[in-house]
Amino acid sequence: MHEMILILDFGSQYTQLIARRVRELNIYCEIHPWNKCPEITDNIKGVVLSGSPFSVRDEASPKPDLSLFRGKLPLLGVCFGAQFMAHNFGGEVMPSSIREYGRANLSYVDQENVLTKGMSMDSQVWMSHGDTIKKVPSNFRVIASTQDVEYAGYEIEGEQTFGIQFHPEVYHSLEGTILLKNFMVDVCGCAQSWTPDSFVDETVKSLREQVGSDRVILGLSGGVDSSVAAMLLHKAIGENLYCIFVDNGLLRKDEFSSVLESYNGMGLNVKGVDASSKFYAELKGLTDPEAKRKAIGKVFIDVFDEESKLVENAKWLGQGTIYPDVIESVSVSGGPSATIKSHHNVGGLPDYMKLKVVEPLRLLFKDEVRRIGRSMGMDENLLGRHPFPGPGLGIRILGDVTAEKVRILQEVDHIFISQLKEDGLYNDVWQAGAIFLPIQSVGVMGDERTYENAVALRAVTSTDGMTADWCHLPYDFLAKVSNKIINQVKGINRVTYDISSKPPATIEWE
Repeated sequence: MHEMILILDFGSQYTQLIARRVRELNIYCEIHPWNKCPEITDNIKGVVLSGSPFSVRDEASPKPDLSLFRGKLPLLGVCFGAQFMAHNFGGEVMPSSIREYGRANLSYVDQENVLTKGMSMDSQVWMSHGDTIKKVPSNFRVIASTQDVEYAGYEIEGEQTFGIQFHPEVYHSLEGTILLKNFMVDVCGCAQSWTPDSFVDETVKSLREQVGSDRVILGLSGGVDSSVAAMLLHKAIGENLYCIFVDNGLLRKDEFSSVLESYNGMGLNVKGVDASSKFYAELKGLTDPEAKRKAIGKVFIDVFDEESKLVENAKWLGQGTIYPDVIESVSVSGGPSATIKSHHNVGGLPDYMKLKVVEPLRLLFKDEVRRIGRSMGMDENLLGRHPFPGPGLGIRILGDVTAEKVRILQEVDHIFISQLKEDGLYNDVWQAGAIFLPIQSVGVMGDERTYENAVALRAVTSTDGMTADWCHLPYDFLAKVSNKIINQVKGINRVTYDISSKPPATIEWE
């Protein structure tokens, strides 16, 4: 078992960021709900208590049993975690006179302390709390303060226990990585040995033990997650992996053939299935976005089940589930109301598909998946692809979906994406695509009046898709793309550019 840091989640919006920062230090960590703490084993080197939307003074707030590891393992409380320890061990936590949210600068740092050594005396940090620690027990020693927050950081004397009221995991805490490294490496003694190569070796060995000589079926989508999952399984079990790549008729232009060719070049055992006519038939007349999603999902399950039955003695289903999917599908409070969102690939299969699930990427973040792919020598064109929605162009065509609308949108999308690549802008964009609008507009072409369709172009920057800003693409680029689309795609006479950010808008229109 690899050495790890245990992060107990109290429902903070920043908990995933803590994990990402720890992983960036080449240290393995796992997030667990505070009320579902795993068994404390020898490979756990330290514990982090996350922030929370709760106040420690609330009756309904989380109340973890810290006796499981206090004094036995290094302990770091962040925001709520720090306040909980102060409150629970005899101090006093009260509402702040002013809400402490945003940038602040430390006015005092104990530069000799193991946690805060290397930090500047005026280091910028990020605060996000409505309560503050007003009083601490006598064995608590201040190691960091701001002008407004005396107990911005403390240690408990005689223990490897620390609390900080700011968020070192947030980008705006400019020296947060120094603090986290001090805790993980110097306090917890982590070796920083969790690398992409070590993950591949450990995962391949684990998959061989888990699956043995059984056959595994995996549905490929052309995306990063399913592709990297396939390569890990391929390295572990070779020809016993059977991949199915379904063309739902809603992919990008020539994507089915080009991606299938890429997979064959990787040595994967892949079967391509053109089921576009089945998807179009199921979508006929549907205009509601949720109805379209459900129709696409239903047909995919039917097609996949039909193809799976042709693989004799298959016992496993491989999936590209990644860590955010798992975390967001687990309730911090134990009740369904606190679950952020459900995911189609978390929680099992339809009852009639009698397959066990194997998920090689279940504990990885998206950026880590790409690093794992690179360590296995996978094609950068595949690893660097923008995210693409599971329902494909079906949710980028507003209103009903027809083969002709798909053809038009494929051509528009192809011009847009190709020009981004040609002009060196593709890697500056997190996700881009075109939307077929349910309106027609008047135009003039060749001295004749036209009444044709309009499209919207969408390009955003983001790190994880939770928030996104619209891309400030150059005007001359947009003019060039618009001109090409109107001149080359019959049926389009108007191009618009979406300048909405998320929130309040979403990245996709449906």
